[in-house]
Formats: sequence, C-alpha cells, structure tokens
Amino acid sequence: MRLSTVPLPRWPGLLLLLAALLSGCSAMTAQNPSSALKPVNAVADGGDDRVMLKGADVVAYFTQGRYVPGSPQFSSRYEDVTFRFASAEHKALFDAAPQKYLPQFGGYCANGIAYAIPWGGDADTWRIIDGKLYIFGGQASMDAFELDVPGNLKLAEQYWASEVAGHNSFVQRGKRLVFRVPHYKSGEELAKEVAAAKAKKG
Repeated sequence: MRLSTVPLPRWPGLLLLLAALLSGCSAMTAQNPSSALKPVNAVADGGDDRVMLKGADVVAYFTQGRYVPGSPQFSSRYEDVTFRFASAEHKALFDAAPQKYLPQFGGYCANGIAYAIPWGGDADTWRIIDGKLYIFGGQASMDAFELDVPGNLKLAEQYWASEVAGHNSFVQRGKRLVFRVPHYKSGEELAKEVAAAKAKKG
C-alpha cells in the first residue's frame, strides 16, 4: 500500500495513540516488576526505576501512626522494588520483616481493587486494618470503602487473587474500565451513598 493511499485523518489519531503508549512506558515499567510484587503503585524517581508509594515510609504508618516521606538516603530493595524510609531505624525494621510492612494490594487504592481496578493510591490516605496497611485514592475512596469494610475487603481480596496479582496493571485496568464488575458503582453513586450514611449517623 502506498503511503498516499492512507486516509490523512487517521494519522493524527495514530500519532496520538503512539504518543500515549510511549509516555506510559515509564509508568508501565515502574508498576510492573518481574517479581512476586507485580503490580505495584510505584514510580520512577532519580536513579530508582521503581519507588513504592512515591517514597513514603511504609514503616512509619505502624510506628508513628502517620504518613511520613522517606529519603533516598535510607532505602531498601525488595522484590525489585525500592522502599524509602525516614530513618536508619525504620530501614532496619523493614529489612528484618518486609512482609509485615508491605501495603496490601500493591499499594493501589483498596477501593479500586474491590472493583478489580489497580489504579490510584495516595500515600497520605490510609488505614491499618487487622495489622495490615491499606492505601486509598483519597478521602472519598476511603469513605466509600468504609461503607462496608468486611464486604469490600472480601471483594478486594478475591479480585486481587483471581485477576490482579501477577498481571500487568495497565492491561487489567483497561479491561475492568471497559468490562466492569457486576457490582460496579460510579464515583457519583458512591458519593451519594456516603452522604446518605453520614446523614443517617448525624
């Protein structure tokens, strides 16, 4: 096929698609290590190609009860993912028992995982449930999750085990944004449920 026979209107769309794919390469690499932690809510930063939770100190949630940024000065590599800490003491605690401090669901928003979507996850919106760290994509996501913690945890654990763990985050996200789970609710629907629950309490 000669180049001149290709309809010109297609080229801008193809170029935009190619640009989107290339711009996502760094994020795709960061979120999908070839290890047992795949996928993870990680970013490339400085000399590290895969930093969990943009460098949040995962130990601080347990020892200080708050979000604390970590430092490249105190870092550990675990399962091909870099974890940063605010102190040498926190690094040592992590190194001695990393599984104890790992955020659940790869650090993605727990409410998103209840819909089989590995997306989002803000290090400063979190909760420890039964000794495990859960990250959320903002206060609205955490409020929605807390409408039914046992039920949402069960769904998230089910989808994480059956669909998300070990799979490419971008492929899984795309699949479940198109083919939604049976119990899917939009952000607007969840916001209404949260508002109704708060009104009932107060």
